[in-house]
Amino acid sequence: MDIVLVPGLWLDASCWDAVASSLTAAGHQAHAMTLPGVGVPAPQSSGIGMSDWIDAVVKQIDECDGHVVLVGHSAGGNAVWGAADARTDRVARVIFVDTVPSADGAPFPSFTLVDGVIPFIGWDSFPDAEVADLDAATRAAAVTRSAPSGVSAGVIRLRNPARSSIPTTVLMGSLDRAGLEAEIAEDVVRFGAEYRAIQDIEVLTIGSGHWPQFSVPDRLAELIIDAVSR
Repeated sequence: MDIVLVPGLWLDASCWDAVASSLTAAGHQAHAMTLPGVGVPAPQSSGIGMSDWIDAVVKQIDECDGHVVLVGHSAGGNAVWGAADARTDRVARVIFVDTVPSADGAPFPSFTLVDGVIPFIGWDSFPDAEVADLDAATRAAAVTRSAPSGVSAGVIRLRNPARSSIPTTVLMGSLDRAGLEAEIAEDVVRFGAEYRAIQDIEVLTIGSGHWPQFSVPDRLAELIIDAVSR
């Protein structure tokens, strides 16, 4: 199976190296992406937004033969869900890693710009539960780049209701299904309707913080492989 790996904000394709290696060893074709404008200065990236990220994932789908599985980490979840909306007939499953899909018209979180880009805000800016399993060496080695300013501007647009029929797996770092749905209930406008519309959805707990591709790549790969086999 062709598995498209889409990183979250501030990350490039290299964040998936260990996961992709395991997927390849299991006989899959892993396509790790660096999204447009990541790590690119403002003069070359200021016009790039979420629609460009979605278009990049769609392009990757079109370059594969047959059906694909889309894996989106964090903000990459919006990119894969938008791509699934555009290519419902080509997507066998969507796998969200510590995130859920945003609804049509939902705004992306805003960030402070520095020199016209969204800089990495630093590991200390995140709740302890999200980063506790990342030691100093892992944090130093992790590739954290700037993101284009346009990603946090505007809203997410979805067009095809058939996306709700795509089998979906949600791999949460520490939350189980009850915990996740309790959090979604606190932001129904942004997440609730979209999440509830999905006809075939499973929620599994990874047992990690927000960046399992760094802290538990073998475990994450195992869960992805299991999901792909269903």
